[in-house]
Amino acid sequence: MKEARRLRVILWITLLFLCVGLVAPVITLKKFVLIESTFSVIGGTLELLKEGRLFLFFLITGFSIVLPLLKIGLLMRLLGAEDHRTVHLDRYLHWMHLFGKWSMLDVFVVAVLVVSVKLGAIASVEIRYGLYAFAVAVLLTMYVTARVVSLTTDPATDMRKKRTP
Repeated sequence: MKEARRLRVILWITLLFLCVGLVAPVITLKKFVLIESTFSVIGGTLELLKEGRLFLFFLITGFSIVLPLLKIGLLMRLLGAEDHRTVHLDRYLHWMHLFGKWSMLDVFVVAVLVVSVKLGAIASVEIRYGLYAFAVAVLLTMYVTARVVSLTTDPATDMRKKRTP
């Protein structure tokens, strides 16, 4: 299926953007003129762990690191599901439906990371390229999810029809 191959390529690009977005600088905090701290998503979560903010650590790790990776992995399975039975495909679609409800929460969680770091009385926040890479990964994931759902619901391209019992 030509469309599935194209979507798998987009997913590999998405994974690349996600990895860059997780390790690249997302924000730089400047307090006064002399003090400057730069955080990545992974660096920020590790900082929260060091500070003992376990709830925020698990929240951000779960929704900004684990969930996007699971969504990409599940989409890869869906697009390569030509050798699986219909039962498995339906289960994957069910999981994608559940994940779809949380697709923008990972962006919200990065915003929580920005707010949760300690800001002094005089501080400024500078957005860095990691946030843009992360946002591109989220948008591409949403696009591929929408295409996969349309492929599985369109009678002409329904992936479930290609299965043999």
